[in-house]
Amino acid sequence: MLEAGEWKDYELLDAGFGEKLERWGAYILRRPDPQAVWPPDQKIREWERADAVYHRAESGGGRWAPNRALPEQWQVGYKHLNFSVQLMQFKHTGLFPEQAVNWDWAAERISGANAAAGVFADTDASVAAGANTAAGVFAGASGSARVRLLNLFAYTGAATVAAASAGAVVCHVDAARGMVAKAKDNAARSRVPFERTRYIVDDVLKFVRREIRRGNRYDAVIMDPPAYGRGPEGELWKAEEQLYALVDLCTEVLAERPLFFLINSYTTGLSAAAIGNILRVAVERRFGGQTESDELGLPIARRGIVLPCGCCGRWVR
Repeated sequence: MLEAGEWKDYELLDAGFGEKLERWGAYILRRPDPQAVWPPDQKIREWERADAVYHRAESGGGRWAPNRALPEQWQVGYKHLNFSVQLMQFKHTGLFPEQAVNWDWAAERISGANAAAGVFADTDASVAAGANTAAGVFAGASGSARVRLLNLFAYTGAATVAAASAGAVVCHVDAARGMVAKAKDNAARSRVPFERTRYIVDDVLKFVRREIRRGNRYDAVIMDPPAYGRGPEGELWKAEEQLYALVDLCTEVLAERPLFFLINSYTTGLSAAAIGNILRVAVERRFGGQTESDELGLPIARRGIVLPCGCCGRWVR
């Protein structure tokens, strides 16, 4: 299992009986999690002191119930990155902390590839563009030496921010205009140069097909497909039925010698092994390289156990 254990501003305090207890910066949240099938630790007093609790409704969905006044949004940091979180619909906060292991993995490969090409990520993402040029760092989509990354179902852009901060030029695609706006905000919070990212509000399948026709190519792909969803014009998406076809389609926008392909999944019917097999059949057979797949998890340090949080598959050349 791949554990995201390097957080400072986030902590999984406990989990049990279908709920998890988390610290997001200065605030403690309590929300459902179906993987927590064991008893909670009754000695952890924060269970009764949560600043907000998400209650499921019998008819589906649910609502947040704050126990004290919370800001509309607040900031949490991961290493040199900063993200906005808030109480959102369907128990979400706008950030999946278990994905930090994948941010690090992708950033390491981007930095290594850029360095090999003589292009280096900013040592301080807040450095001005003029200073970048003076230091030999060239930003922008026109800088073909940089790793070109396509992020699909990109949500609020944590992976986009991590990749762009590592030196990639990113095309960020999501069907929800509001999520793309949050992604832009997260990039600004991490002081990632604006020209590093192209933001697209569109149906993922339609966008990839257009990129193929245009002849655009990418060195890497990240995707975090939902189990079920709709595009901006009502386009239907079902991961179990359409994920392989999308991954296979994406091989048509990969460069001749691509760097990596990363798939995240929270779909119950798609195991880590299934995600790995999709990459082996669609990507590895065409480009060679190696594929690995595993569960993602968040450690509960006080109890010495790990909460499973979906899975991922990773292909590298």
